[in-house]
Amino acid sequence: MSKPVYDLEHHAKMAYGIGDPQCFKGKAGKPKFKEGDRVRIKDLPDIFYTRTMTYTRGAEGVVTRLVYESPAAEDEAFGNEDTPEWFYSVKFMQKDLWPEYSETYSNDALETEFPEHYLEAV
Repeated sequence: MSKPVYDLEHHAKMAYGIGDPQCFKGKAGKPKFKEGDRVRIKDLPDIFYTRTMTYTRGAEGVVTRLVYESPAAEDEAFGNEDTPEWFYSVKFMQKDLWPEYSETYSNDALETEFPEHYLEAV
């Protein structure tokens, strides 16, 4: 069975007049996490591309907000846009990401986005 040929302008056509990621709004289903939930970033294998930074793998943080619904970048890069998911903004303390981080700046934090499939409840 051969892979179907995708319309390379499919995404642009979906987003035209609406915007991206707004064109996926309402398609991800019920979010698994909510603001204030403590989560751990899964150390999933990545092939070719991902937006999940390696230094966050295994780290624990707190969901600060639900950001948008969209396919994960690694899926979207290959034209797989059929399974949008929630993206969350997660806040980490810098000292939890970088063990050698100076205690002088112990209140420094980093906040970044993750697709839902990279998160697990703590």
